[in-house]
Parts: sequence; structure tokens; C-alpha cells
Amino acid sequence: MTDLWWKSAVVYQIYPRSFADADGDGMGDLGGIIDHLDHLAELGVDVLWLSPIYKSPQDDNGYDISDYQDIDPLFGDLETFDKLLAGVHDRGMKLIMDLVVNHSSDEHPWFVESRSSKDNPKRDWYWWRPARPGMEPGTPGAEPTNWGSAFGGPAWQYDETTGEYYLHLFSPKQPDLNWENPEVREAVYAMMRWWLDRGVDGFRMDVINMISKVLPLTDGRATAGAAYADGSASYINGPRNHEFLREMYDKVFAGRTEMLTVGEMPGVTVDEAIKFTDQDRHEVDMVFQFDHVWADRGGDPWKVIPLQLTVLKGIFGRWQAGLAEVGWNSLYWNNHDQPRVVSRYGDDSPEHRVAAAKMLGTVLHLHRGTPYVYQGEELGMTNFPFRTIADFRDIEALGQFRQAVELEKKNPEDVLTVLRARGRDNARTPMQWDDSPNAGFSSGTPWLAVNPNYPEINAAAERADPDSVFHHYRKLIQLRHEEPAVVDGDFTMLLPADERLYAFTRRLGDTELLVIGNFSGDTVRAEIDDAIAWEDAELVLTNVAEPQGLTMAPWQAVVYRRTT
Repeated sequence: MTDLWWKSAVVYQIYPRSFADADGDGMGDLGGIIDHLDHLAELGVDVLWLSPIYKSPQDDNGYDISDYQDIDPLFGDLETFDKLLAGVHDRGMKLIMDLVVNHSSDEHPWFVESRSSKDNPKRDWYWWRPARPGMEPGTPGAEPTNWGSAFGGPAWQYDETTGEYYLHLFSPKQPDLNWENPEVREAVYAMMRWWLDRGVDGFRMDVINMISKVLPLTDGRATAGAAYADGSASYINGPRNHEFLREMYDKVFAGRTEMLTVGEMPGVTVDEAIKFTDQDRHEVDMVFQFDHVWADRGGDPWKVIPLQLTVLKGIFGRWQAGLAEVGWNSLYWNNHDQPRVVSRYGDDSPEHRVAAAKMLGTVLHLHRGTPYVYQGEELGMTNFPFRTIADFRDIEALGQFRQAVELEKKNPEDVLTVLRARGRDNARTPMQWDDSPNAGFSSGTPWLAVNPNYPEINAAAERADPDSVFHHYRKLIQLRHEEPAVVDGDFTMLLPADERLYAFTRRLGDTELLVIGNFSGDTVRAEIDDAIAWEDAELVLTNVAEPQGLTMAPWQAVVYRRTT
């Protein structure tokens, strides 16, 4: 794996509707991205990942696709896309698309045909089932299985046209495609080839470890007090998942060079990830797993628990060790589905936000894997101060609130407390470009409110400040590009039982790096072996003006380098 370009790369995720609005309609668009390509080039990232821009009813902000080979008018058109792609390539960057093929929109022509009659040729392009035996179709409890959907409610939608149900693991407007049907797979592969032939450099594949279902589809594990059961054992890492991804490689990627394939895989295990990313198996280049962003979740989904650093270190350590010899991981704190990390695992107070954002970035980027920066992370953007459920726009938050309050009789304020902390809309507030109205995102009314802290936290101010989070991220990206030990070095966790300090070493040949991050507001001494010698080593990077060796100030990070 020593010659794979993406090992030393850094990926930047753009959520187009929230990035920049060029036409003033309040919705980010492709023209807005074009206008800000120089910001991304200055940051130094290598790859841009675009969340979906395809034609869509926008039930789930574009993850419900009605035409895989056209651009939604909200964002522009194919001509503008080609201009964007050329601008990305001209600046030495690559562009990958978001591939959403576990499900389509219910308005996609494939599904329109599928639901029209039981004998339509596309009927089995989706998962159709009759009502539960002995139950009246369309009545509560008559669903073919007891699974709940990710967005609340049952995972089955009754369709009166044919008197049967279709499966939707997410919204009812996102019916699951039936990958058991080879015609479905070939249609997907043809679409992928079309985008690659247009010049796209690869794909980030949405929930791609859900495409294979365990047959027959049966009831899931029920939990006391829950309205619906967990059916994930029937669709996470299913029996043909590896087969399908290898077939995809053979029919789409074989013979192409300089591609990147990223598999988003909720619930994937280390052992499965090794198989998915083993280069000899030709499935995907790296996985997007979720263990570390579930570290602050307990058994009750409606309780917020504080981060226990030893749990987080245990998760990262397990993945670093598991993929040390074979396989590759994505490194991320933020994306469009996660709250802002400086608010979640750091401290977003005015006193500590900058230091905490820099520390979190440092610890993440110095691991083995490919780092991802989500828009605004390089500015240290924070969670939004949501007041009521009316402030939310996300289908997941609205659906889960409704299920928790109406069906499960949870206290509405308790549910809101969790959504404020974890809700996906925290990541989707508009990018903060400057201190002008609407943070320079749009001359119109933004589709989602701008965080009121934009006069202090914005790209223009940070690019002008050499000590900003933005310039710290530039240094992190440059270090990965220039120091082979960051890319290929082995990983050794230090101080595994420490609840305040996250410390590890990376070694490649005779070069060794020491990385320490203080996840607390306390001043803490890092009591590691060989501490005195390390304090005499080269200080490569820190986030405080006057570092005191291995005595760590609140939210401080250090990177030392020595030759042994």
C-alpha cells in the first residue's frame, strides 16, 4: 500500500446547500462552490467530496435521488458542474461524488414503474412484501417485519395501488433498491461509469454496507418500550456485500487509475473493514465507520452522557491496531450527520474554543488513515443554539422527535436536549464566510438559520489571522504531505487510562513522532516514559504561544519529532 496516493491526501466535504449561495435564493449551489475554490486550495486539501447534487424531491436533503444523471436545479446544471470540475482539477484537487444506491427516491422512474403493478418488469427492483399473515393490510402491526426506520416510524410503507408494502430503511420517500436483482446492479454500474467518464474521480458510497439483505426478511430484536424493533442484523454487512462491491470494482473501476472509493458503513466491525479495504480484494479503498462518534452514547438514546476519554481512546486504538497491516480507515470528527466536534468533544466557550478546535484537529490528523475536514471545521464552527423543535429542518430530528414524544411518551424537553446536542442540523447551518449579513453565505434568506456567532467565527477573519484555526489546519495538512511517518508510521497508544490526556507515538524507520492532546480545561503533566528526552526534541506543532514542554495547558496539543 506504500504507493497509494490517497494515504497522504486530505479530503474536504462540501454540503452544497449550506456552503455558498451564488444566486441569492438562500440555498447553496454549484456557483457558490466555484466562487470559493481558492479557499479550499489555500487550505491545502487534495480531494473535494460533494454531498448529493442530483435531481431530488429533497425529502432528505438530496439523499433521495430521482435522477442519478442530472443536477437538481436548486444547485445548477450539468454545464455548471463541468465548470466546477474543471476548476477543481485546475487547482490540483480531485472531486468525488456521493453515491446513494441503497435506496432511491420514490419519485425515481424506476420506482414509479415498480409500484404501478405487481407484474411490472421493475417490480423486483425494490423490496415488496405482503402484509403479515392474518393481518389486515395497511393497519398498524401488519407490516411484513417489525423493523423501525432510521428516521422514525416503521421501515415498511403500505402502498394502496397493489396492496403491498415496500421497504425503506430511511424515509418512506427513500425505498430500498433490491441489489439481489442483477438488472439493478448493472443500472447502477452504468450510471457510475457515466460520471467517471465525465471526469469525476471516485465516489463516497452512502450506507453501502446495507445493500445486501439477509433472506428471508424476518423480525428484528425488540426492545422494551421501543415502538419498533432493530432489524439491523438483517441488513448490516449482509451475506453478499463483499460480492457486490467486488463486482462493482470489476465493472466500474478496473483499469481506471487515480480513483478514490470510500464506503460509509454504519456498524462495520474491524474484521469486516479489513476485508472491505484489503487492496487485494478490490472492494473499496477505505471505510467510513462510526464507533468513535458513538463514544458519547449510552444505552438510552434520549440521554446525553459526557465523553469518557478512555472509551474514545479504546475505540481509536482498536481501529489503529486492527488496520495496521491490512486495510485503511477514514479519520473524521465532523460530517453532515454529526454535530460540531468542538461543541461535542471540546469546549466551545469563547475562552477555549480556538485551542480546543486546534487540539481536536491535531489529534485526529496525526492518526493513521485519511483525514476528512467538514466545511467549517477548519474555522472551529460550533453547534447552533436551537430553542424549539420548530428551529430544526432535518427529517431525522423531526421524525425522531415525533416518535419519541407521541409514541414512546418521552418528555419533549428531554428529547430536545438530545437533539440540540446531537442533531444533524448543527452541521448544516450555513458556512460562515465573513461578518456581513448572513455570514456572506447568501444575499437572500438562508434555508437554515446562520449561527449567530458568525461575526466572530468566519473565514475572512481566520484567513487574516495567522494564529487562527484555519491556519493551524493548513499546518496539519502540510505535515501529512511532508512527513512520511504521519502516513505510514506505526501507532502506539500511551497513557491509555488517562481521562484527560490523549497521547500516542508514530514511528517510521528512525523517525518518531509524539502527539499529545489535552481534552480538559486543566493544566496536566504528561507522565510518559522518556519525558525529559522528548522535551528536548523538535517541537513540530503546538497551539499555545508559550509551550511548557510536556506540561499541557488547557486544550493544548503538541507534536514532537525526533530521530532515533
